[in-house]
Amino acid sequence: MNERALGTTGPVVSALGLGTMGMSDLYGPADEAESIATIHAALDAGITLLDTGDFYGEGHNELLIRDALRTRDRDDAVISVKFGARKQPGGAFQHAPYDTTPAGVRDRLAYTLRRLGTDHVDIYRPARLDPDVPIEDTVGAIAEMVEAGYVRHIGLSEVGPQTLRRAAAVHPIADLQIEYSLLSRGIEADILPTARELGIGITAYGVLSRGLLSGHWTPDRALAAGDFRGFSPRFQGENLAANLRLVDALRAVADKLGATVAQVAIAWVASRGPDIVPLVGARRRDRLAESLGARDVALSVQDLAAIEAAVPAGAASGDRYMAAQMAFLDSERSV
Repeated sequence: MNERALGTTGPVVSALGLGTMGMSDLYGPADEAESIATIHAALDAGITLLDTGDFYGEGHNELLIRDALRTRDRDDAVISVKFGARKQPGGAFQHAPYDTTPAGVRDRLAYTLRRLGTDHVDIYRPARLDPDVPIEDTVGAIAEMVEAGYVRHIGLSEVGPQTLRRAAAVHPIADLQIEYSLLSRGIEADILPTARELGIGITAYGVLSRGLLSGHWTPDRALAAGDFRGFSPRFQGENLAANLRLVDALRAVADKLGATVAQVAIAWVASRGPDIVPLVGARRRDRLAESLGARDVALSVQDLAAIEAAVPAGAASGDRYMAAQMAFLDSERSV
């Protein structure tokens, strides 16, 4: 597995990372034994970056990673943790869902370290911003945890250019985790140039647009209870039909390349720059194996042009989140 550096101050990690959210939350039930086997397969394939959130499955995801790493060297994994989302019994998010206060930083980290069974988190980041808490206060509190040895690097998630600058003025920021795919290219205008100016890497989630770009989605797919795609705008009605037409166009390009739709979609994100690390959200070993095949997809200038003709920038139908969730995205606010 090739490696990439997360910014100028962050760790060197595998060129692909594994996002583990779906093993515990938001996509319906997952088989725990298969999830652990998938994490093991990822590590065996050279993936070092494991991404989680302390609220995925109300802590279940961190416990899952702990169990997966029991038989492995802790230092074989770079564990990235998002924090701050507050939930209720039953899994629903609270009305005021994010706590990024300094006290919240210390409290949430204490529980994360215990659940993961480790003495440090490699990258620690707020999942979203609390608009009432200055980013300087949040980053300053994490910086204290860096000084104390409990955190190695500071990351951010779904923030805009101004917030990036304010945060970087307090402490070096390793990476920005943000959605980036053929269907979600909003970072290209201002966020990505600002991150590059500041030496901040990008860990790109949603590279398959939550399954839309997997090549396996069908209009009549039945969703399990708790699968948030049942409410996600891009999966509804005519939005879904229009987005799947884009996938069909991309499939024609992939067929000519001898690759799958998913592999081409992942390879496209990886081609955007050596400072970008795509996160693949495979929950099963077969899906992981397919995603790993993206490493062998070399895209020429002509291939990239064909891909972008099939899925032009701005062509996606529907927002990437429901309106209530979009409102919490600092990355979507006007500069």
